[in-house]
Amino acid sequence: MQAWRVYENGEPDAVMRREEVKPPVPGEGQVLLKVRAANVNFPDALLCRGHYQVRPPLPFTPGVEICAETEDGRRVIATTALPHGGFADHALADAAGLLPAPEALDDAEAAALHIGYQTGWFGLHRRAALKEGETLLVHAAAGGVGSAAVQLGKAAGATVIGVVGGPEKAAVARDLGCDLVIDRRSEDVVAAVKEATGGRGADVIYDPVGGDAYRQSAKCVAFEGRIVVVGFASGTVPTPALNHALVKNYSVLGLHWGLYAAKDPASIGRCHEVLTAYAAKGLIKPLVAERVPFAGAADAVRRVADGTTTGRLVVLPEGAEA
Repeated sequence: MQAWRVYENGEPDAVMRREEVKPPVPGEGQVLLKVRAANVNFPDALLCRGHYQVRPPLPFTPGVEICAETEDGRRVIATTALPHGGFADHALADAAGLLPAPEALDDAEAAALHIGYQTGWFGLHRRAALKEGETLLVHAAAGGVGSAAVQLGKAAGATVIGVVGGPEKAAVARDLGCDLVIDRRSEDVVAAVKEATGGRGADVIYDPVGGDAYRQSAKCVAFEGRIVVVGFASGTVPTPALNHALVKNYSVLGLHWGLYAAKDPASIGRCHEVLTAYAAKGLIKPLVAERVPFAGAADAVRRVADGTTTGRLVVLPEGAEA
């Protein structure tokens, strides 16, 4: 079968190598899946660089999120069991973690549903308890993670403010349904949020960026607001001033979605049922900006890592229709 493999850590387009290899052999509790579509996530780049919290043995195949087909013909979504990831004709996954692919979504959309939308749902609802009528601020609102949070915020009845970088991404955020879009390159984010909220600030802030985005968040979060820390796409991990959280009465909430698989696995299935119902009603639909031919997988991972993309890039196996 065809697979992209990493033999040494480095930048994705430098270390990902396309090869002909034997299909992986499932271990105990695992299943072999035929990949129908593999979503590109920022952690795929971190895996290539050796900077992710999980470091699979070399060589490995990246691609942590897939829509796939089981040996008995079921269409499923899964997170892959590294080192046998999704940028390949076949991948491995834990049998207990398989979820039915929503009928309302095609393969590429289904591949982009699992991690981003689960993270968004747990972050907004389980961690931040977002309420109807509250104001939600989403950083990187036109990206893969941010676009999911925008749609989930609208589905919850929140007023959604999206922060983006550049006019092209601003247009994408508006199309997603943001009530207000702020271009951080040409506008003062803090001033714009305060003006839009009558000085109150945002009740919930969803931050997959870190760095300057977090500092802006702390300045424009509302009384008893909640900042949900999802990741650090900027490359800079902020160091919150806890005295500031004390005097403004706001909460800083961490979210590592992967922990729920170990601590509360049943909650993932319940969340998937909600997301499937949302998809059937048209409340959510992953923004697949590009369906990438298999040969372009390494370049796609690099572009996602560079932050130049909008929505999701999904890699299709050789011979699949785009």
